Amino acid sequence: MVISEFGGPEVLELRDVERRSPGPGEVLVRVHASGTNPVEAKIRQGVAIPGLPLPTVLGGDVSGVVEEVGDGVSDLDPGDEVYYTPELTSGSGSYAEYAVASAAIVAPKPANLSHVEAAAIPLAGGTAWEAIVRRLAVRPGETVLVHAGAGGVGSFAVQFAVAAGARVLATAGPDNQGLLRELGAVPIDYTRADPVEVALEHTDGGGVDAVLDLLGGENVVASATATRPFGRIATVLAPSGELAPLYQRNQTLHGIMLTRERERLTEMAPLFERGKVRSIVADVLPLDDVRRAHERLDSGHGAGKTILRIG
Repeated sequence: MVISEFGGPEVLELRDVERRSPGPGEVLVRVHASGTNPVEAKIRQGVAIPGLPLPTVLGGDVSGVVEEVGDGVSDLDPGDEVYYTPELTSGSGSYAEYAVASAAIVAPKPANLSHVEAAAIPLAGGTAWEAIVRRLAVRPGETVLVHAGAGGVGSFAVQFAVAAGARVLATAGPDNQGLLRELGAVPIDYTRADPVEVALEHTDGGGVDAVLDLLGGENVVASATATRPFGRIATVLAPSGELAPLYQRNQTLHGIMLTRERERLTEMAPLFERGKVRSIVADVLPLDDVRRAHERLDSGHGAGKTILRIG
């Protein structure tokens, strides 16, 4: 699926393109399944990367099988089942039958997962892992607040924090309260209650130890009020407003912009292989139905991920 101009879902076109061969240090992967992510809709709209050269192939999640390896690649072989998140500006995204990537960002797929399940993980799961495990360094016994806990990143973040031994509070709309409970969180219906007030109630007014903000804007500053002094906040979107409350409370703010690497995917895999964390797949569509997936992304609502079945 190729875009030659920015716009709505209608700019996604099914087209034959030349299949690249892998260069030195690269692998060619036959894509079996691809995740879909909000950032891909933003790129398609011309918002996220307005200077992106066109035409291009979108897609930030690959699960597939190595077809061919380039010179110098010794740790991956044809036939290996792998997963990874492509560089968004590479032009070799996952909405395609084949994709070329640096071997350094490609990891063995968790053995017990189908390609559909694995394709939900790399971008959203990697972002959640970077935030919860690496940056916020959530520890047993801590209380963590996750905003938008039923979405792609949020559902993984809730599970990673629960697996780390934390008590998790998570926000979602009324339709997703049950999912949050299934994932081990205390659900907060943001349409009926103020998440800051709920967080303070659950911590006897002291504030949570850490917050993952997936909303951005003024929500980052609001999260400071819900967080204890010397607590930690991570956000994947730009904050707005006066940040004075953070420094007045000696809080640490982490900005999360995901880098591509194999190590993070390898670190996450055991939790999936042991059944401690699972992918939340909302729908599975054929590649030529990607416009419907993007309509869902544009709506900004829904739990889990829509996956494209390709190979």
